[in-house]
Amino acid sequence: MRLGIDIGGTKTDAVAVDESGDLRQRVRLATGFGHAAVVETAVTAVARIGELTGLPAGGFDSIGIGIPGMVDSASGDVAHAVNLGVERLELGGELAGRLGVGVRVENDVKAAALGAYHLLGLGGTMAYLNLGTGMAAGIVVDGRLWRGASGIAGEIGHLPVDPAGALCACGQRGCIETTASGSAIARQWPTDDPFPARALYAAAAAGDTEARVIAGRLAEGIASAVRVLVLTVDVEHVVIGGGLSHLGERLLSDVHEVLEEWGRTSPFLASLALPRRVRLVPEGSPVAALGAALVGGY
Repeated sequence: MRLGIDIGGTKTDAVAVDESGDLRQRVRLATGFGHAAVVETAVTAVARIGELTGLPAGGFDSIGIGIPGMVDSASGDVAHAVNLGVERLELGGELAGRLGVGVRVENDVKAAALGAYHLLGLGGTMAYLNLGTGMAAGIVVDGRLWRGASGIAGEIGHLPVDPAGALCACGQRGCIETTASGSAIARQWPTDDPFPARALYAAAAAGDTEARVIAGRLAEGIASAVRVLVLTVDVEHVVIGGGLSHLGERLLSDVHEVLEEWGRTSPFLASLALPRRVRLVPEGSPVAALGAALVGGY
């Protein structure tokens, strides 16, 4: 039995999976804010899953953690997880001290990529395109994560595509993330709705011209990310996940439409069959926690 924990900005998802990778137990709890609270959240998640499985921390074959920010998977150190109030935290070491067993720590998007790859039963190459507050991708090659030379592989949200575009949080201007992310929608479409993308799509469906323009930019930005992933890594599958994936088939249809339009004007892009490579992660599936459980077994 493996244990996986996805520590999110507001919620933490923990799962126990068996030797086949099938989900056996799952719990969700609120994420604490700040260094000590994040560690305590993880310890509590282990205890809750332990109660359901009847296993102590040392009884699991492995324990893996997925968390936002820059993660050194070798040391378990986490940096710049700003939404958690964490600047620098030796998470792996602190949890090993509290639990008495080793813990593997990975970036949450990379963990989700591994979870999606397993859940969908894929082979070969896949990119998991996470559309949340920002945009990032995790790349899996033959069942294993591809991190690159310094672990930055997949940070395609910070590829500038418009020199005159909006200023990105990374300090560059016109990055893909500035048009295709939750923060991009919130900036362009202010609303009291807790899910701005839902409000944007509702307004677009009602005929609001500006909403349609913004939704069009969103689809073009996501399509651009798909094109980058295929042209640079030639992944066989691009799986869209993250908060914006809850828009479902409406979003996927818009992205497919952009990719198909590009194919009509470019025989080269048409030959790559981009629309057929793109799909959504199954709704409600705990891919990040599942991936964290699998990461723990590396």
